[in-house]
Amino acid sequence: MVTYRYKPAVLAELAGYGVFPRPHTRPELVLDFMRDLYRLELRRLRDRLLRKEIAKAGYADHVLALRRKYPVVSLRAFELVEPDGVDV
Repeated sequence: MVTYRYKPAVLAELAGYGVFPRPHTRPELVLDFMRDLYRLELRRLRDRLLRKEIAKAGYADHVLALRRKYPVVSLRAFELVEPDGVDV
């Protein structure tokens, strides 16, 4: 069975969202989950725009702020684990 050693900074980031991958959790699965969560928040933001709770002029700023809230979604799967962090 393959085990993964996630980078401490990645684990700290994920913990902020209540995500605690186990050593056998594939990094691709973690990224898929985080990207789904990010998309959900983007949809909520769009819905707020459509309900006119957010001004169209400031919408881009809200999107950028949301993007900064999810830095892990811009990583690739192998970047979540230590360079020698995969044991077979």
